[in-house]
Amino acid sequence: MAAPDIGLRPVQGGVEPPLVDIPPLNQFFDLCRAMSLWPMTFGLACCAIEMMAVGMARFDISRYGAEVFRPSPRQSDLMIVAGTVSRKMAPAVVRLYEQMPSPKYVMALGNCAISGGPFHFKGQYGIIEGIDKLIPVDVYIPGCPPRPEGLLEGLFQIQAKLTGKRFWPAPKLPPVKGEQA
Repeated sequence: MAAPDIGLRPVQGGVEPPLVDIPPLNQFFDLCRAMSLWPMTFGLACCAIEMMAVGMARFDISRYGAEVFRPSPRQSDLMIVAGTVSRKMAPAVVRLYEQMPSPKYVMALGNCAISGGPFHFKGQYGIIEGIDKLIPVDVYIPGCPPRPEGLLEGLFQIQAKLTGKRFWPAPKLPPVKGEQA
């Protein structure tokens, strides 16, 4: 049994070109955007708990310029979709994305937002199998639920996408047992 067509089409397009195309000025604006991202929370399931943890003192997302979580899409430039998106919720996700001003970025947080997670199985009809079927996604953060460090890494990837370089060092992981360093 195929999933019923509910009339949703993926959003096309992306970032609109700047009104004034002066490269040094655009680089400055991109740096300002990267260091002051205003995320909009869209927590639908368990991953939203980890999204709340990233704002606490241990991880402190405010150090990286993203402390102001906005309740309105018209005030935000980063949408963090965390959790399972049902077909009934899909029109609201698309509407919120369309209400965000350009440039706008989307982060898929957790396996449910990326692929439907444990709810993805043959014959299921109520779950969208990945938010990228509806809106363009810039960063995918896998996990069930992903750790707060993963959300911070996704934020760093969006900052690097904006500016062309990484400002925060990547953690050095210990070598895997049996491999050479």
